[in-house]
Amino acid sequence: MALTLTVDGDRWRQHLRAVAEATPGLVPVCKGNGYGFGLGRLARRAGWLRDQGFDVDTIAVGTYEELPEVAQRYSGDLLVLTPWRPFGAALELPAELSGRVVHTVSREQDLVDLLGRQPGARFVLEHLTSMLRHGMTGRQLRTAADHLAGARAGRLEGIALHLPLAQGSHLGEVHRLLNDVVAAGLAPTTIWVSHLTPEELATLRASYADFRIRPRIGTDLWLGDRGALRVTATVLDVHEVDRGDVFGYRGRTAPKAGHLLVVSGGTAHGIGLESPTGDSSLKARAATLARGGLDAVGFVRSPFTIDGKQRLFAEPPHMQASMLFLPHGPRVPQVGEEVEVRVRYTATGFDRVLVS
Repeated sequence: MALTLTVDGDRWRQHLRAVAEATPGLVPVCKGNGYGFGLGRLARRAGWLRDQGFDVDTIAVGTYEELPEVAQRYSGDLLVLTPWRPFGAALELPAELSGRVVHTVSREQDLVDLLGRQPGARFVLEHLTSMLRHGMTGRQLRTAADHLAGARAGRLEGIALHLPLAQGSHLGEVHRLLNDVVAAGLAPTTIWVSHLTPEELATLRASYADFRIRPRIGTDLWLGDRGALRVTATVLDVHEVDRGDVFGYRGRTAPKAGHLLVVSGGTAHGIGLESPTGDSSLKARAATLARGGLDAVGFVRSPFTIDGKQRLFAEPPHMQASMLFLPHGPRVPQVGEEVEVRVRYTATGFDRVLVS
């Protein structure tokens, strides 16, 4: 009676090996909900890749709070993607992890503060990209380089670039950013980069032979072969209804005769919670308006598939279950059957993850 992620283990592991083999310097990203698998499982799998002989000596986590869960399951280095700040969990790093953790530094003053607190700290300097999220400008990189030359403290592990997901080649922007790195006197060094295609990575390595390129990869690694993944929910109850029958928390009425299905999976799992989309096309906007209109009258397409079609929510999802309306016509599942669910893995928490 659960929302379950079932993984074809052989196929999934084959995909992981293929990505690792094609990606020298791979840095697996293990953050958030672990892309649906859980942080601990991904940390162990990254260690498995290293044991297979692949160049996986570092994994990346999203925040300092995630370090304890992965550190005990992976023995290599741990890159923290959220920039270091002189407050919060960054100052609560256990002493036994200090030698393994690589901090991200995105402000000049933070570099001074970090080295003042931890003279032996390991860190990368984040260069500001067109994302405009975190990072130093080219001028600030030069100032940071001057400070490092004078301080003779810490261990610079390279430069971090977090590129946007926008379509089109990133190479022009990366060339400009690496020119800033060279101008700051920080080359040769290691470049930790995200969201470059294999072709872009190959071009970058050929153009900058003095740099070591380390791709940080999460989605394409863990979720790159969706055919190896299957999400199902359990049918918990089935109720036949006639038109006008009252049901649910909000006392709604059935629009026609059919069946109400209660299935596992609700808001606690992420069901029915939709992240904002980056698609700004006219078609996407029209779809949003259509969904809003459906919601106003109580009809919203759910992610649950029955008889080959995504069925409508009968009412908004409950915390751990959802009510679906199934009109007469399709086959009615029995209690205990499993139905397919379409989810966004990074926003879904599963009751069970079964890897064969």
